[in-house]
Amino acid sequence: MAAVAPYDDRDGVIWHDGHMVPWRDARLHVLTHGLHYASGVFEGERAYNGRIFKLAEHTDRLFASAKLMGFSLPYDAKTINDACYAVLKANNIVDGYVRPVAWRGSEMMAVSAQQTRIHMAIAAWSWPSYFGQEARQKGIRLKTGPWRRPAPDTAPVHAKAAGLYMICTLSKHAVEREGYTDAMMLDYRGLVAEATGANIFFGIDGKLHTPTPDCFLNGITRQTVIELAKKRGMTVVERAIKPEEIANATEAFLTGTAAEVTPIGSIDQTTYQVGPMTKKLIEDYEALVRDKVLA
Repeated sequence: MAAVAPYDDRDGVIWHDGHMVPWRDARLHVLTHGLHYASGVFEGERAYNGRIFKLAEHTDRLFASAKLMGFSLPYDAKTINDACYAVLKANNIVDGYVRPVAWRGSEMMAVSAQQTRIHMAIAAWSWPSYFGQEARQKGIRLKTGPWRRPAPDTAPVHAKAAGLYMICTLSKHAVEREGYTDAMMLDYRGLVAEATGANIFFGIDGKLHTPTPDCFLNGITRQTVIELAKKRGMTVVERAIKPEEIANATEAFLTGTAAEVTPIGSIDQTTYQVGPMTKKLIEDYEALVRDKVLA
C-alpha cells in the first residue's frame, strides 16, 4: 500500500469555527468532550468537477444528526454550504472529498455537557475511489464482522454520529487481518445490515434487495441508487434479509459517498459476479454525479 501523508501534516487550509486556518493549526484540546464521550457528528461529501454532490441533503442530515445528539450547530445551512465550497476553492480541489464535523468542546469534562461550546470544522482533500479502481472490475471481499448494529432504543442510530463508528473500525480491522476488504455487519436481530461505511444491495431473481434501514443510516447514495434503479425499470425490494439468503444472490454491491457504487466479489464463502444491474448502476451513478447524459 502506498504511503499516505498523515492527515495532521498537510499543506492547505481548513475552515475552523468560521475562519480559514492553516491545515496544521486546525487543532483542539485533549480534554475536548467530543474526544472523550464521542459527542460529535460529521458528514462525508464528494465534489465532482467542482460541484459537491447533494450538498443540501448532506447539510440537512448534519443538522438532523446534531439534533439527535442534543445540540445545535452554531451556523446556518447557507454558511456551512458556502464554507464547503470556500474550502474546495482555497485548496484548489475540483474532484475530492469534503468532511464537515461538529463537536462539543472542553468547557465541561463529565458525561453532562450542557455548557460546552459547539465547534465546527470543514476539511477537504483529494481522495480517489475508497476501495480502489480494481474493485470496479473484480469486486471486493467481505466477511461477516464480529460486531452488530445496535437497536434503535439503545443508540441514536439515525445520526451520523462519531461514536457509532467505533464498532465499524473494530469490525473492519478484524476482517482485514484475515485478508478481507471490509466487514458485512449484522444488526441486533442477526439480520443483514450494511458494511462498515456503506449500504448493501443484492441481486436476487432479477430484483434488487436491500435491508430496511431501521437501525442504521438510510444513506444519501443509497437513496440515489434506488432512484436510478427505478428509473431503469428495476424492482427494488427493501426488507429484512437473513444472512443465509445472501447465497441466493447472483450479484451484490455497496453504496456510499466514499464507496460510490462498488461491486462485491464475495461475502464469506459466497461468490458473486459483477452483474448487469451492478454495471448499469455504476455507469448511471457516474453519469449523474458528473452531469453526463444517461444512455
